[in-house]
Amino acid sequence: MTVAQGSRPPGERGTGGVPDGLLVGAFAFLLGITVLLWSATGLAGFFTHGGWPEAVTLTRTPLALRHLMSDPRDLSAAWPDTPPDELSGYGLFWGIVISEALVAVVLLVFALGTLTRWRRVRRDRRAQQDAAVRAGGGAPGHAEAAATPVTAEAPPTAEPRPAGPRRTPTATTSQQAPAPAAPTAPQPPTPTPTETAPAAPASPESAPTPLPAPPTSSDALTNNHPPHVPSPRPPATPPRLVYGTDRRSTAARAILEAAGPVLVTTSDPELWADTKDSRAKLGPVHVFDPGHLLDTPDRLRWNPSAGCESRATAAARANALLAPVRPLSALDSLTAETAETLLGCWLHAAAVDGRPFRQVHRWAQGTSAHEPVRILRTSPKAAAGSAGELESALTGHPERRDMAQELTARALNALSSVHIRDACNPNRSDVLALESFAAEMGTLYVVGEAIEDPRTRPGAMPLLTALTAHVVERGRGVAERSPSGRLDPPLTLVLDDVAAVAPLPLLPDLLEDGAELGLPTLALMRSEEQARTRWPRRTLTG
Repeated sequence: MTVAQGSRPPGERGTGGVPDGLLVGAFAFLLGITVLLWSATGLAGFFTHGGWPEAVTLTRTPLALRHLMSDPRDLSAAWPDTPPDELSGYGLFWGIVISEALVAVVLLVFALGTLTRWRRVRRDRRAQQDAAVRAGGGAPGHAEAAATPVTAEAPPTAEPRPAGPRRTPTATTSQQAPAPAAPTAPQPPTPTPTETAPAAPASPESAPTPLPAPPTSSDALTNNHPPHVPSPRPPATPPRLVYGTDRRSTAARAILEAAGPVLVTTSDPELWADTKDSRAKLGPVHVFDPGHLLDTPDRLRWNPSAGCESRATAAARANALLAPVRPLSALDSLTAETAETLLGCWLHAAAVDGRPFRQVHRWAQGTSAHEPVRILRTSPKAAAGSAGELESALTGHPERRDMAQELTARALNALSSVHIRDACNPNRSDVLALESFAAEMGTLYVVGEAIEDPRTRPGAMPLLTALTAHVVERGRGVAERSPSGRLDPPLTLVLDDVAAVAPLPLLPDLLEDGAELGLPTLALMRSEEQARTRWPRRTLTG
């Protein structure tokens, strides 16, 4: 068969043309080389003489590239319109070119890797969805074939059936009976007995048209309703509250599986050692360890009076500091409220006057008790009424005031230690690290000694509790201000031995609605009795 000139057989592909992808790639390569040479020339001149060289433009770069291919050392010939004293040496120029090329290659590899991972994740997600559909009900065609029962109601016919053997009206009864039990055609998966047991068919000689058998309830249900396809089970919700003595593996798994920033409270140095290297690959790792339990020189420092320029923040901070030493009896509630008032006003006074936190410790010990009253009365930053509130607490019931001052002094007694006092004296880098660790997908370990009876010897527990509560409150505030009403990515809270390290007052609320705010919480404690002792008025559910 002859083919007309200018036409091509359907199965024959044209040859001799340049692929579009090759043209685009070559154009992008040449454009990239042009940009590299232009920027390297300008940057080299800027680094050498402090200014961009004259007449070094992107449109002049192709001609410069041509000259450099002939003589890589002669920059003056490559840029004839530029004064030679504004150009750098060829060594700096080619060094910048190579550096820019390496950076471009790294960025390209990173972009390709990110794109590949995204495609693989999307492909795996689709495969999981398809597997869930097949496990639930299979493909629509298979579901219909499996749900169609073989009954005696249909008359004998010579047409083949997809789900059973071929039946003809001339077949004898003895030949028809074993047909359902030994089919020759491929059968679907084994159905239920009520769907496969047909009624005994009538003989074709005595009754050309068999009478339909009385339908059973299962047959009617099968014939009148589509097959039930169970929906895939949702993934099991991980526990939020775990009791036991061996908690390290559970806490480590939760830390390593967290996709976003993590806040960890623990008394186990091994938990920090087992997880810090893996978490360091995702973001910065910080440690607040005022008791120096960990073998690391890099410790975060934090001022508990930071942010207490707000009276509400000062009150919440005082509540968290006093939580470990708060008396359980309802008869002592007035004493606890007075202690909260005193400590909250002292924190507020120290914040508005720029005092260090050790000054609050001096006020709690009874030194210069009326100095914070003067600060709150004269400072323009102080909240209205705070001076009168503090003065009324100091001049009120003497016995209640003395007990409240004793309570605050006990909560801050650990500041007598040099290590703990230094942990409350941050510098600028500590403040920035604490504010940005969540945004940088970092990890904050709050480490302290496990104390079973903090009401007599709290140690650093008040500081650990206050810092943990501060991070949680900051996360809740960001979640409430976000359009979705939750943190994205979530801030995972792994509170190991929380009852003996940092008994958060808001832990019951976090276990109930923390996940909805983007604050998934895992609390690990020794026993239910320990939980009831720390939170006697609330029931922990998880």
